[in-house]
Amino acid sequence: MKRHAPPDTEQQPLPSGFGPETTAEQVVAGANLRGKVFVVTGGYAGIGLETTRVLTKAGATVVVGARDIDKAQAALSGMKNASVLRLDLADARSIDDFAREFLGAHRSLDVLINNAGVMALPELTRDARGYELQFAVNHLGHFQLTARLWPALLNARAPRVVTLSSAGHRFSGVDFDDPNFARRPYDKWLAYGQSKAANSLFSVELDRRGRERGLRAFAVHPGRILVTDLARHLTDDDLKRAGVTRQNGVLTGPGLKTIPQGAATTLWCALSPQLSAKGGVYCADCDISPIVPDDSPSSSGVRLRAIDPSAAKSLWDLSERLTDR
Repeated sequence: MKRHAPPDTEQQPLPSGFGPETTAEQVVAGANLRGKVFVVTGGYAGIGLETTRVLTKAGATVVVGARDIDKAQAALSGMKNASVLRLDLADARSIDDFAREFLGAHRSLDVLINNAGVMALPELTRDARGYELQFAVNHLGHFQLTARLWPALLNARAPRVVTLSSAGHRFSGVDFDDPNFARRPYDKWLAYGQSKAANSLFSVELDRRGRERGLRAFAVHPGRILVTDLARHLTDDDLKRAGVTRQNGVLTGPGLKTIPQGAATTLWCALSPQLSAKGGVYCADCDISPIVPDDSPSSSGVRLRAIDPSAAKSLWDLSERLTDR
Protein backbone atom coordinates (compact mmCIF):
# COMPACT_ATOMS: atom_id res chain seq x y z
CA MET A 1 0.00 0.00 0.00
CA LYS A 2 1.41 3.37 -0.99
CA ARG A 3 1.50 5.87 1.84
CA HIS A 4 1.57 9.64 1.66
CA ALA A 5 3.01 11.96 4.28
CA PRO A 6 0.39 13.71 6.42
CA PRO A 7 -0.19 17.19 4.95
CA ASP A 8 0.50 18.96 8.25
CA THR A 9 3.46 16.86 9.38
CA GLU A 10 6.25 18.40 11.44
CA GLN A 11 8.53 15.57 10.31
CA GLN A 12 11.03 17.87 8.58
CA PRO A 13 14.67 18.63 9.55
CA LEU A 14 15.10 22.04 11.18
CA PRO A 15 18.23 22.10 11.02
CA SER A 16 19.18 22.11 14.70
CA GLY A 17 22.83 23.15 14.53
CA PHE A 18 23.90 19.83 16.04
CA GLY A 19 24.90 16.61 14.28
CA PRO A 20 25.93 12.97 14.59
CA GLU A 21 29.09 13.74 16.55
CA THR A 22 27.32 15.92 19.13
CA THR A 23 27.61 14.56 22.67
CA ALA A 24 25.07 14.53 25.47
CA GLU A 25 27.08 17.06 27.47
CA GLN A 26 27.17 19.44 24.52
CA VAL A 27 23.38 19.29 24.23
CA VAL A 28 22.91 20.03 27.94
CA ALA A 29 25.72 22.61 28.23
CA GLY A 30 24.62 25.59 30.29
CA ALA A 31 21.29 24.08 31.36
CA ASN A 32 20.19 24.37 34.97
CA LEU A 33 17.84 21.47 35.68
CA ARG A 34 17.45 21.93 39.43
CA GLY A 35 13.87 21.20 40.43
CA LYS A 36 13.22 19.12 37.30
CA VAL A 37 12.25 15.46 37.68
CA PHE A 38 13.07 12.78 35.12
CA VAL A 39 12.37 9.06 34.87
CA VAL A 40 14.82 7.04 32.79
CA THR A 41 14.02 3.38 32.24
CA GLY A 42 17.19 1.33 32.05
CA GLY A 43 19.13 4.41 33.08
CA TYR A 44 21.97 2.45 34.64
CA ALA A 45 23.78 0.99 31.62
CA GLY A 46 24.95 2.09 28.20
CA ILE A 47 23.36 5.24 26.82
CA GLY A 48 20.81 5.16 29.64
CA LEU A 49 23.58 5.57 32.20
CA GLU A 50 25.10 8.43 30.22
CA THR A 51 21.67 10.04 30.05
CA THR A 52 21.30 9.79 33.82
CA ARG A 53 24.84 11.04 34.47
CA VAL A 54 24.49 14.15 32.32
CA LEU A 55 21.04 14.99 33.72
CA THR A 56 22.15 14.71 37.35
CA LYS A 57 25.30 16.71 36.61
CA ALA A 58 23.01 19.52 35.42
CA GLY A 59 21.04 19.36 38.69
CA ALA A 60 18.07 17.20 37.71
CA THR A 61 16.44 14.63 39.96
CA VAL A 62 16.47 11.29 38.12
CA VAL A 63 14.53 8.18 39.06
CA VAL A 64 15.92 5.13 37.29
CA GLY A 65 13.74 2.15 36.55
CA ALA A 66 15.86 -0.97 36.88
CA ARG A 67 15.31 -4.72 36.66
CA ASP A 68 18.66 -5.37 38.38
CA ILE A 69 18.62 -3.21 41.50
CA ASP A 70 22.11 -4.14 42.70
CA LYS A 71 23.70 -3.41 39.32
CA ALA A 72 21.84 -0.12 39.08
CA GLN A 73 22.83 1.05 42.53
CA ALA A 74 26.47 0.21 41.84
CA ALA A 75 26.41 2.06 38.51
CA LEU A 76 24.78 5.16 40.03
CA SER A 77 26.97 5.24 43.13
CA GLY A 78 28.21 8.77 43.73
CA MET A 79 25.66 10.46 41.49
CA LYS A 80 23.71 13.13 43.30
CA ASN A 81 19.94 13.19 42.94
CA ALA A 82 19.75 9.74 41.32
CA SER A 83 17.61 6.98 42.83
CA VAL A 84 16.53 3.52 41.77
CA LEU A 85 13.15 1.81 41.75
CA ARG A 86 12.57 -1.75 40.60
CA LEU A 87 10.99 -1.96 37.15
CA ASP A 88 10.53 -5.03 34.97
CA LEU A 89 8.88 -3.94 31.73
CA ALA A 90 7.84 -7.53 31.01
CA ASP A 91 5.85 -7.68 34.26
CA ALA A 92 2.59 -5.67 34.41
CA ARG A 93 2.52 -5.74 38.22
CA SER A 94 6.09 -4.43 38.43
CA ILE A 95 5.17 -1.52 36.15
CA ASP A 96 2.18 -0.64 38.33
CA ASP A 97 4.29 -0.92 41.50
CA PHE A 98 6.96 1.39 40.04
CA ALA A 99 4.36 3.99 39.11
CA ARG A 100 2.69 3.77 42.52
CA GLU A 101 6.02 4.34 44.32
CA PHE A 102 6.95 7.21 42.03
CA LEU A 103 3.59 8.94 42.39
CA GLY A 104 3.83 8.57 46.16
CA ALA A 105 7.11 10.48 46.18
CA HIS A 106 6.71 12.98 43.34
CA ARG A 107 3.78 15.18 42.40
CA SER A 108 5.04 15.95 38.90
CA LEU A 109 7.23 14.42 36.20
CA ASP A 110 8.89 16.77 33.72
CA VAL A 111 10.29 14.17 31.33
CA LEU A 112 9.76 10.44 30.95
CA ILE A 113 12.55 8.78 28.96
CA ASN A 114 11.53 5.33 27.75
CA ASN A 115 15.08 4.12 27.20
CA ALA A 116 15.20 0.43 28.17
CA GLY A 117 14.91 -2.29 25.57
CA VAL A 118 15.91 -5.68 24.20
CA MET A 119 17.08 -6.54 20.70
CA ALA A 120 17.24 -9.53 18.36
CA LEU A 121 16.33 -12.27 20.83
CA PRO A 122 17.50 -15.43 19.04
CA GLU A 123 14.45 -17.51 19.98
CA LEU A 124 10.79 -16.68 20.37
CA THR A 125 10.36 -15.63 24.01
CA ARG A 126 7.14 -14.54 25.67
CA ASP A 127 6.29 -12.58 28.80
CA ALA A 128 3.91 -13.85 31.47
CA ARG A 129 0.92 -12.66 29.42
CA GLY A 130 2.06 -14.59 26.37
CA TYR A 131 3.24 -11.58 24.38
CA GLU A 132 6.39 -11.69 22.25
CA LEU A 133 9.09 -10.27 24.47
CA GLN A 134 10.55 -7.56 22.23
CA PHE A 135 7.10 -6.12 21.56
CA ALA A 136 6.21 -6.53 25.25
CA VAL A 137 9.30 -4.84 26.69
CA ASN A 138 10.12 -2.25 24.06
CA HIS A 139 6.57 -1.07 23.44
CA LEU A 140 3.80 -2.46 25.65
CA GLY A 141 5.72 -2.04 28.91
CA HIS A 142 6.49 1.58 28.11
CA PHE A 143 2.91 2.15 26.94
CA GLN A 144 1.61 0.93 30.31
CA LEU A 145 4.23 2.90 32.25
CA THR A 146 3.33 6.12 30.43
CA ALA A 147 -0.35 5.56 31.17
CA ARG A 148 0.35 5.02 34.86
CA LEU A 149 2.55 8.12 35.11
CA TRP A 150 0.09 10.29 33.18
CA PRO A 151 -1.15 12.25 36.25
CA ALA A 152 2.41 13.30 37.18
CA LEU A 153 3.22 14.25 33.58
CA LEU A 154 0.17 16.51 33.41
CA ASN A 155 1.17 18.18 36.68
CA ALA A 156 4.42 19.35 35.09
CA ARG A 157 4.90 22.46 33.00
CA ALA A 158 5.51 21.48 29.36
CA PRO A 159 6.15 17.77 30.02
CA ARG A 160 7.78 15.54 27.42
CA VAL A 161 7.93 11.82 26.75
CA VAL A 162 10.96 10.58 24.81
CA THR A 163 10.87 6.99 23.58
CA LEU A 164 13.88 5.28 22.04
CA SER A 165 13.10 3.80 18.67
CA SER A 166 15.76 2.69 16.16
CA ALA A 167 16.70 2.63 12.51
CA GLY A 168 15.65 -1.01 12.94
CA HIS A 169 12.08 0.18 12.36
CA ARG A 170 12.92 -0.25 8.67
CA PHE A 171 12.77 -4.04 9.08
CA SER A 172 9.04 -4.18 9.72
CA GLY A 173 5.89 -2.26 10.47
CA VAL A 174 3.43 -3.45 13.11
CA ASP A 175 1.56 -6.61 12.15
CA PHE A 176 -1.84 -5.82 13.65
CA ASP A 177 -3.18 -9.29 12.78
CA ASP A 178 -0.39 -11.18 14.54
CA PRO A 179 1.84 -8.89 16.62
CA ASN A 180 2.91 -11.71 18.94
CA PHE A 181 3.91 -14.29 16.35
CA ALA A 182 1.11 -16.67 17.24
CA ARG A 183 0.72 -17.80 13.62
CA ARG A 184 3.64 -16.47 11.59
CA PRO A 185 7.19 -17.85 11.93
CA TYR A 186 9.33 -15.97 14.40
CA ASP A 187 12.10 -13.81 12.98
CA LYS A 188 14.23 -11.88 15.47
CA TRP A 189 14.72 -8.90 13.16
CA LEU A 190 11.08 -8.66 12.14
CA ALA A 191 10.16 -8.76 15.83
CA TYR A 192 12.70 -6.09 16.70
CA GLY A 193 11.68 -3.93 13.75
CA GLN A 194 8.02 -4.20 14.74
CA SER A 195 8.77 -3.08 18.29
CA LYS A 196 10.80 -0.10 17.09
CA ALA A 197 8.12 0.92 14.57
CA ALA A 198 5.70 0.71 17.49
CA ASN A 199 7.89 3.07 19.54
CA SER A 200 7.63 5.66 16.78
CA LEU A 201 3.89 5.20 16.24
CA PHE A 202 3.30 5.43 19.99
CA SER A 203 5.00 8.83 20.03
CA VAL A 204 2.79 10.04 17.17
CA GLU A 205 -0.47 9.16 18.91
CA LEU A 206 0.72 10.14 22.39
CA ASP A 207 1.62 13.58 21.08
CA ARG A 208 -1.78 13.94 19.42
CA ARG A 209 -3.54 13.06 22.67
CA GLY A 210 -1.31 15.14 24.92
CA ARG A 211 -0.55 18.32 23.01
CA GLU A 212 -3.66 20.22 24.14
CA ARG A 213 -2.54 19.55 27.72
CA GLY A 214 0.98 20.79 26.95
CA LEU A 215 2.60 17.34 26.63
CA ARG A 216 4.81 16.59 23.62
CA ALA A 217 6.23 13.22 22.60
CA PHE A 218 9.26 12.23 20.53
CA ALA A 219 10.80 9.05 19.12
CA VAL A 220 14.60 8.80 19.00
CA HIS A 221 17.10 6.79 16.99
CA PRO A 222 20.28 7.02 19.09
CA GLY A 223 22.54 5.61 16.36
CA ARG A 224 24.65 2.49 16.31
CA ILE A 225 26.67 2.48 19.53
CA LEU A 226 30.17 1.10 20.10
CA VAL A 227 29.55 -0.68 23.40
CA THR A 228 26.13 -1.49 24.87
CA ASP A 229 24.34 -4.42 26.50
CA LEU A 230 21.68 -4.13 23.81
CA ALA A 231 24.00 -5.90 21.36
CA ARG A 232 24.63 -8.92 23.57
CA HIS A 233 22.48 -11.26 21.48
CA LEU A 234 24.09 -10.36 18.16
CA THR A 235 26.05 -13.12 16.46
CA ASP A 236 29.23 -12.60 14.49
CA ASP A 237 27.17 -13.18 11.34
CA ASP A 238 24.75 -10.43 12.39
CA LEU A 239 27.63 -8.03 12.87
CA LYS A 240 29.31 -9.03 9.61
CA ARG A 241 26.15 -8.28 7.64
CA ALA A 242 26.13 -4.83 9.28
CA GLY A 243 29.80 -4.26 8.45
CA VAL A 244 30.78 -4.41 12.12
CA THR A 245 33.40 -6.49 13.92
CA ARG A 246 33.71 -7.31 17.63
CA GLN A 247 37.03 -7.48 19.42
CA ASN A 248 37.23 -7.98 23.19
CA GLY A 249 33.59 -6.94 23.53
CA VAL A 250 34.09 -3.70 21.59
CA LEU A 251 32.26 -3.12 18.31
CA THR A 252 34.07 -1.34 15.49
CA GLY A 253 32.87 -0.29 12.06
CA PRO A 254 31.69 2.64 9.94
CA GLY A 255 29.00 4.92 11.30
CA LEU A 256 29.26 3.76 14.90
CA LYS A 257 28.82 6.26 17.73
CA THR A 258 30.30 6.54 21.18
CA ILE A 259 27.98 6.28 24.15
CA PRO A 260 28.11 10.08 24.80
CA GLN A 261 27.13 10.64 21.16
CA GLY A 262 24.41 8.00 21.42
CA ALA A 263 22.73 9.75 24.35
CA ALA A 264 22.73 13.16 22.67
CA THR A 265 19.51 12.92 20.65
CA THR A 266 17.57 11.65 23.66
CA LEU A 267 18.57 14.73 25.64
CA TRP A 268 18.03 17.07 22.71
CA CYS A 269 14.44 15.81 22.44
CA ALA A 270 14.00 16.03 26.21
CA LEU A 271 15.28 19.59 26.57
CA SER A 272 15.65 21.55 23.35
CA PRO A 273 13.61 24.78 23.11
CA GLN A 274 13.67 24.23 19.34
CA LEU A 275 11.04 21.52 19.93
CA SER A 276 8.80 23.47 22.29
CA ALA A 277 6.07 23.79 19.66
CA LYS A 278 6.70 20.46 17.92
CA GLY A 279 6.08 16.82 18.67
CA GLY A 280 5.08 13.42 17.37
CA VAL A 281 8.29 13.25 15.35
CA TYR A 282 11.12 10.75 14.89
CA CYS A 283 14.56 12.20 15.49
CA ALA A 284 18.19 11.19 14.92
CA ASP A 285 21.55 12.96 15.08
CA CYS A 286 19.98 15.73 17.19
CA ASP A 287 17.49 16.77 14.53
CA ILE A 288 14.12 15.78 13.12
CA SER A 289 14.67 13.06 10.52
CA PRO A 290 13.58 13.32 6.89
CA ILE A 291 10.79 11.04 5.63
CA VAL A 292 11.81 8.20 3.31
CA PRO A 293 9.66 5.60 1.50
CA ASP A 294 8.88 2.35 3.28
CA ASP A 295 11.04 0.42 0.81
CA SER A 296 14.07 2.71 1.08
CA PRO A 297 17.31 0.69 1.50
CA SER A 298 18.85 3.50 3.55
CA SER A 299 19.36 3.17 7.30
CA SER A 300 18.69 6.89 7.71
CA GLY A 301 15.37 8.70 7.75
CA VAL A 302 11.99 7.55 9.02
CA ARG A 303 9.64 5.31 7.06
CA LEU A 304 6.15 6.60 6.43
CA ARG A 305 4.62 3.53 8.08
CA ALA A 306 6.35 4.50 11.34
CA ILE A 307 4.71 7.95 11.48
CA ASP A 308 1.34 7.14 9.88
CA PRO A 309 -1.44 8.66 12.06
CA SER A 310 -3.95 5.94 11.20
CA ALA A 311 -1.50 3.17 12.13
CA ALA A 312 -0.62 5.10 15.31
CA LYS A 313 -4.28 5.19 16.35
CA SER A 314 -4.67 1.46 15.59
CA LEU A 315 -1.59 0.67 17.66
CA TRP A 316 -2.93 2.70 20.58
CA ASP A 317 -6.22 0.81 20.49
CA LEU A 318 -4.39 -2.54 20.30
CA SER A 319 -2.07 -1.57 23.16
CA GLU A 320 -5.00 -0.61 25.38
CA ARG A 321 -6.56 -4.02 24.77
CA LEU A 322 -3.34 -5.91 25.40
CA THR A 323 -2.50 -4.04 28.60
CA ASP A 324 -6.10 -3.66 29.82
CA ARG A 325 -5.56 0.09 30.10
